[in-house]
Amino acid sequence: MVVLSKIYTRTGDAGDTALGDGSRVPKPSDRVEAYGTVDETNATVGLARLHAEGEMDAALARIQNDLFDLGADLCRPGMEKDAVAEYPPLRMIAAQVDRLEAEIDVMNADLKPLRSFVLPGGSALAAHLHLCRTVSRRAERLSVALMLDEGCNPLAVKYLNRLSDWFFVASRAANDGGAGDVLWVPGANR
Repeated sequence: MVVLSKIYTRTGDAGDTALGDGSRVPKPSDRVEAYGTVDETNATVGLARLHAEGEMDAALARIQNDLFDLGADLCRPGMEKDAVAEYPPLRMIAAQVDRLEAEIDVMNADLKPLRSFVLPGGSALAAHLHLCRTVSRRAERLSVALMLDEGCNPLAVKYLNRLSDWFFVASRAANDGGAGDVLWVPGANR
């Protein structure tokens, strides 16, 4: 369990930070960039929740918790050492990805197929969900870079890929089932 009694420690004043295994890396490292952007995604979800109710709010709350799991996964290098770790590290699992897919399928079932790209907007909730989508895409790109350079849990990357899809479909659901979507009109202002 995490106990936070002192918020500032001064240990990062020189520009490095501790990872989940206790090793220290520069703050702009691939790993810190990846889990930092996951944290940023979580903050945007908090903003979206200000406009969500019912099952949408509950789903977003589940995602926020998953994003903390994801950050814990990404901050811990060396999956090959997991079996011998004193405490098993928290890693993303397939069931978390499967849950997102099932929720996407339920939301998407009532949406009409798109005939154009959707511009971010419509309702306040939809606009915030588009922000969640774009920040989660950045977290995914950074996590892919981490996976290619140092390695990480492939399910972390898969979760982020599915999550951005979830945010897109949820934004359409939040726009009156897609009726309030703002559609791109190619060349409209030429």
